[in-house]
Amino acid sequence: MNLDRVCQTVNCQLIESQNHPLSSTEITILRGIWQYQTYTQIAIAAGYSPGYFTTVVAPELYQRLAKIIGQRVTKKNCRRLLESHICQGTISPVQDAKQTTTILNIDRDTLPCYPSGSVPLNSPLYLKRSWESRIEREIEKPGALVRIKAPREMGKTSLMLRNLDYAKHLGYQTVSLNLEQVENSILNDLNLFLRWLCANISRLLQREPKLEEYWDEDLGSTISCTLYLQDYILESLDTPLVLALDEVNKIFEHPQVAKDFLPLLRSWYEEGKRLVVWQKLRLIVVHSTEIYVPLQLDQSPFNVGLPIRLDDFNLEEVEQLAQRYGLEWKDGTQASRLMSLVGGHPALINLALYYLGREEMTLSQLLETAPTATGIYAHHLQRHRMTLEKNPELAQALDRVLSVSEPVVLAPINSYKLASMGLIKQSGDKAIASCELYRQYFSQNVRQNLLHQASLL
Repeated sequence: MNLDRVCQTVNCQLIESQNHPLSSTEITILRGIWQYQTYTQIAIAAGYSPGYFTTVVAPELYQRLAKIIGQRVTKKNCRRLLESHICQGTISPVQDAKQTTTILNIDRDTLPCYPSGSVPLNSPLYLKRSWESRIEREIEKPGALVRIKAPREMGKTSLMLRNLDYAKHLGYQTVSLNLEQVENSILNDLNLFLRWLCANISRLLQREPKLEEYWDEDLGSTISCTLYLQDYILESLDTPLVLALDEVNKIFEHPQVAKDFLPLLRSWYEEGKRLVVWQKLRLIVVHSTEIYVPLQLDQSPFNVGLPIRLDDFNLEEVEQLAQRYGLEWKDGTQASRLMSLVGGHPALINLALYYLGREEMTLSQLLETAPTATGIYAHHLQRHRMTLEKNPELAQALDRVLSVSEPVVLAPINSYKLASMGLIKQSGDKAIASCELYRQYFSQNVRQNLLHQASLL
């Protein structure tokens, strides 16, 4: 029996009896059952952890189906029971497809929308990669620290969201804070920043902030913050707390605060080795670039814990993602052509596949217009160009990289900022252009702008 018809019929009954149709993840499991896949195969194809499907989604789905069928449902008997009971009339077939949402309509809700920002948890366009399982295993360890590093638009936040989702399914408490949301006036003052940190952790855990009870000027802000987390937050929790700090590179731009805050993160990790209460804390630190704030090795949180460095998509991953956009890319030819321009840059790849999947242009047209003001990357490129125009020193540094074929040495601050923008890749103390798209576009535009500025002097 066609799965579309099964889902239409089941949805009609679920809406009637439980006021809640099949979710996208439940449909994913049913599709896998119809294709005789294992939970592991289903989960990997959908970008989830197998444990999430076997312990969370599947049991709830089978319970819901059992209520409308009247029999115990398992993965083994699910298809047979559904088909049998629809044929026998135990579950009434849908007479009018307009009465409910078809599987195709439900899938369309999670299929290609314009790629921007992090990938939603239920999106089939998320590719699970090897490091996700490594992080899942790590955050189960007492006192864990995970460091996720990559330039912007490489998928750091999307990965972090799934780490937190996994932690929630383990029954852990989770708190996610984005340092880009912190005002500069707060980031410039260590005391204000640590109070902001504690207040927001309390808020997200739905606890009343009690800063005044723990803040002691004689002890200082770092000790006050530590005692607040230890005595007020961690002591009161029955489960581990995963604290995810996104865009920690923002703090790098405030060296005086960073010199105290980053060693503080290291100290919390070290406390977990001697105090049980600190073993409840699992830290996820996400940042865009190499740290350029000078720290002693024994003070840095960036040489302990599990390091995860996100890299570009490879050819196989680009083809796999293309298929999820509805493209029949299988022999490597089309994927190789696209990657010759943008490498495996996740954001640039996704944007290209979005337009190609909608059949708004051919691959040849996309590649020809990509480095121009009329191409699909125009907004992306112009945004970077405006930043460079406001920072001539950065523009000059990028021009040095683009003007030669060999890696070049840049000033650390310029290398940090260009890598954070994703325009260069760092190899030790040297830099190269991230991809051919940037070389083609900025070689002309940056140089023209620099010449124009020089003419005004």
